[in-house]
Amino acid sequence: MIRSLGGILLALSLWVAPALGEEPVTQLLSFDDLDGWASDDHGAALSAFLETCGDMRGPDWQSLCSVAKDQTANPRAFFELFFRPVLITDGADPLFTGYFEPELDASTRQSGRFRYPLYRMPKEARASGPWLTRRQIEESNQMTGRGLEIAYVDDPVELFFLQIQGSGRLRMTDGRMMRVGYGGANGHTYRSIGQELVRRGIFESHQVSAQVIRNWVRNNPVDGPELLRHNPSYVFFREVRGVPANKGPLGAMNRSITPMRSIAVDPAWVTLGSPVWVEKEGAMPMRRLMIAQDTGSAIKGAQRADVFVGTGDDAGRLAGEMKDSGRMIVLMPIQRAFASLTEDPAG
Repeated sequence: MIRSLGGILLALSLWVAPALGEEPVTQLLSFDDLDGWASDDHGAALSAFLETCGDMRGPDWQSLCSVAKDQTANPRAFFELFFRPVLITDGADPLFTGYFEPELDASTRQSGRFRYPLYRMPKEARASGPWLTRRQIEESNQMTGRGLEIAYVDDPVELFFLQIQGSGRLRMTDGRMMRVGYGGANGHTYRSIGQELVRRGIFESHQVSAQVIRNWVRNNPVDGPELLRHNPSYVFFREVRGVPANKGPLGAMNRSITPMRSIAVDPAWVTLGSPVWVEKEGAMPMRRLMIAQDTGSAIKGAQRADVFVGTGDDAGRLAGEMKDSGRMIVLMPIQRAFASLTEDPAG
């Protein structure tokens, strides 16, 4: 996956999911109830749907996937004919955040500039139970001399954010572009450094963003690295081959995800691969059909989603600013839609 280990705000935001004490409520809607439905680019949504629908389980999904391949001439009619919109709520406030695929400068050789390694996961870290903490990994020699280095980057702060995202692209000094993905973790629970900055009284909660944290760490050469070590969790990587440079990173369904058309959801509420209508508010309002193709450890609840914004610094800035309200409506195959009114919506 671009392992939305939460996406950038997933890991950094101060939002905490409320207790889900209420019974889930499902409501069958019509397409006329979807704000902006008629003006969306349904063809773009269909292309994203086709990326993963062949891997969905169930004869109804497989049949729909086969039909979808012949619907490029009228994609809106395809969705309206074979699906019904279902609003699922669980008592928690809706929340939309964003995540992205970082790009870092890197080299296969360590040098004065490229000093910070991306490691493969060592065998002993795969044993059950937490392994070394972030501090222990960085300050000990447990990783050196073992050929575990995939590449070296020139910015420890960007490396930290790459670990939060779980995958990214490396611009190598020889001109190649290398894609890396999540290869495992050390087993320690993530601690939010954004929350820690608020706890210390350095920032108010509304001031914290990815860029604010970057700037603070870089402007504090002693306290900055120590702040990063407040998070004991450490992510290892693997090189991802076979994904063309013009396609997005792999999501939870092990297929490329699409900028502004793929979202990370809670699979306990939304079947992966499902079309989802998103009505998002905020500085970048959104009314569009998206596809649930990823997951994230902080994406929990019926009305919680992480929007995949894209690749690179501009996408990172947009993702880092996204923390908005709205609503999401799942498009279900007709029989599933009616069954959801009396059954577990993700069943």
